[in-house]
Amino acid sequence: MNTSKLLIGVLAGMAAGAALGILFAPHSGENTRKAIAKKGEDYLAELECRYEDLLSKLTNRFKDEKEEVSAFERNKVSSAKEYTDQLRESVKHASGRLS
Repeated sequence: MNTSKLLIGVLAGMAAGAALGILFAPHSGENTRKAIAKKGEDYLAELECRYEDLLSKLTNRFKDEKEEVSAFERNKVSSAKEYTDQLRESVKHASGRLS
């Protein structure tokens, strides 16, 4: 079966089910609308909470990665300085032997 036809069928079934559920609901239209609005607010609050959680995790991860890169750069500079110092000492010893 074609995926798009299946998706259209599922969406049509959901819409029909929602419409029938509203028509045969035991509550008045006003109460149903309030319940739907309340549920929407609940979903929005949950979404905001998850967004804040994700943002916090990403911010912390970014800080950690930034610190790691800085430490790596400091180690590279330190290693390069040590290498340069060792090379300088080797050159001094070599020039002393040549004299």
